[in-house]
Amino acid sequence: MHRRARFKKRYDKSVLQEGIAVCRLCHQGIHRQYDEMVLATRYNTPEALLKDETLARHFEWVAKQRER
Repeated sequence: MHRRARFKKRYDKSVLQEGIAVCRLCHQGIHRQYDEMVLATRYNTPEALLKDETLARHFEWVAKQRER
């Protein structure tokens, strides 16, 4: 996303380099549901991710799994 002109105009480089720390299972579930563009525009905060019902159910499932 950091190479797209739309994002370069709206955000400075430090903001574009930020990320959200999540476990591997959560990360995989997030990317199964949404592509990079949707994540960058709609779900770019932890709060926004948690508000999504599908993702919230996935996060609840992940929380019940045994650590590996």
